[in-house]
Amino acid sequence: MIREKLIDKGVGDNKKFRWRSHEPSRIEGLSDAVFGFAVTLLVVSLEVPKTFAELMEVMRGFGAFAVCFALLIVVWYNQYKFFRRYALQDNYTIVLNAALLFVVLFYVYPLKFVFTFLVGIFARQGLEVRLPNGTTTTMVQSAGEVTTLMIIFSLGYVAVFGLFVLMFSHAHKKREKLELNELEVFDTRTDIRESALNVGIGSISVAFAVLLRNATLSGMSYMLCPIVMTAHGMMRGKSRRKIEERLGFHENTMFEPTT
Repeated sequence: MIREKLIDKGVGDNKKFRWRSHEPSRIEGLSDAVFGFAVTLLVVSLEVPKTFAELMEVMRGFGAFAVCFALLIVVWYNQYKFFRRYALQDNYTIVLNAALLFVVLFYVYPLKFVFTFLVGIFARQGLEVRLPNGTTTTMVQSAGEVTTLMIIFSLGYVAVFGLFVLMFSHAHKKREKLELNELEVFDTRTDIRESALNVGIGSISVAFAVLLRNATLSGMSYMLCPIVMTAHGMMRGKSRRKIEERLGFHENTMFEPTT
């Protein structure tokens, strides 16, 4: 199991947040199976190409597959980090995690469709697809369909990060039981805010698509992500360093204060 290997190697452990779980739980085992199945659904073709033309057709989907795979890894890693840090397995956590897995599976095909469409535009590969009966058609027939596509994608984006807001908020509520120290509470609040910012950006995209029926503005809303997340990370990082200085923690570890 890949999660066990990552735990053994300490992947994701920056020594600034104590891990409360050092073994994968049954919840995580199910999660890995679901994420693995989701990646399988993203594969361009399950059949080996028989001709060079078929191979080139498969290779056309590489860009979209790479982007979708990266996004799934981001979601998986956030979930991995959550269970390593908090080790929560109560009913509420199980329900939220099940909802997250449901959204991931449900939105695999919309995710793949969106990025196949976008990569086709930017790479100038064309938007024509061949149907099983041999006829060709375009991926979308009208601007209205593109707008609807952005609504579907953005609602999935909001759902995923909305669930992370609930999961990290749940951990924050249990901070005394989990014995989170001041820096760990701060980091938990940072994760809540980061997920909430993603929800906000996704909501802006939905608003542009629903209220203005403008797919271009809806898609461009996600260009806010690197700007907003970078600014947020810099501000929170500066605040965290001030707390570390006040508490007198070592530079490389947060567990033992300096004497």
